Amino acid sequence: MREILPELERWRARGDRIVVATVVATRRSAPRPVGSKLIVSETGELAGSISGGCVESEVVEAARGLLAGGEPQLLTFGISDELALTVGLPCGGEIDVWVDEPEPALLDELADVARSERRAVHFVDLGDGTQRLLLDGDDDTGDELIRLGHSKVIELDGRRLFADVFGPPPRLFVYGAVDTADAVCAAAKAIGWRTVVADASARFATPERLPNADEILVAWPEEALAQVKPDHTTAILVLAHDDKFDLPLLTAALATDAYYVGALGSRRNQERRRERLLEAGVDEADLDRISGPAGLDIGAHTPAETAVSMLAEIMAVRAGRDGGRLKDASGRIHVEVA
Repeated sequence: MREILPELERWRARGDRIVVATVVATRRSAPRPVGSKLIVSETGELAGSISGGCVESEVVEAARGLLAGGEPQLLTFGISDELALTVGLPCGGEIDVWVDEPEPALLDELADVARSERRAVHFVDLGDGTQRLLLDGDDDTGDELIRLGHSKVIELDGRRLFADVFGPPPRLFVYGAVDTADAVCAAAKAIGWRTVVADASARFATPERLPNADEILVAWPEEALAQVKPDHTTAILVLAHDDKFDLPLLTAALATDAYYVGALGSRRNQERRRERLLEAGVDEADLDRISGPAGLDIGAHTPAETAVSMLAEIMAVRAGRDGGRLKDASGRIHVEVA
């Protein structure tokens, strides 16, 4: 939703009617994930993408029909579709696309949710087209979906609903304002993540040294974690190379819901740190959560290469993948992630 927000707000400001096409389900390989959107204005302008170009023209025609008085509809495209010869997906997958014209007030609410990065679920009944928006905390079902973190079709009270989940982008918290920290922030920023870098030294934790960090904190480990409040969408990287920072930071990080906790350092240093943490009373099972040395084995050498290695491992953990070569994988290339 965020990527189409500027056009959506511009069209709404001039009073245009707007049709929204949303990918609600995919099967096998698909060019765009569930939740991807294409919006069409009544003047014929387009924003967003649902297939990278494979089926956009057909969906635009459906949008025009809707603006001319038609009904919302669920469209299916793919190799098994009767339209496969003209608009089939060359990747061999199938996608279901819901096309409708939401009420202007609902569009404004959705735009506000996306702009403010609030957690919410937009439910669409794929049978009769009725819709409702639930904000975080409004409903147990909605809260569970928000926690899960990705949009999907669900069955609820005998109805088939598309649950479109909204929320802030993933966060990466880095402790240690070293050169690799800014390289990791640059890589994370490129994929739309939010980054926070903290260090106890005001001399190192500066915008000049960390131009790619979204937020910089000058704080000791426990203070920094208290400000960041890591949740299940947060990854934590420890790059400090100093026990007086690493040990308290890792101890506190393991007590959070962070889905990834990684630490830079040689294997020898990892073993030494592990012994220190055990002596400090950290449970051995908790220590297994630490990825150390952090990163995938890609032969990284420079700070920028090391950043790619570490971010790749974080993404793999987030998606529940091993991080191996795609040519050796047997499952789907794309995966829905929390």
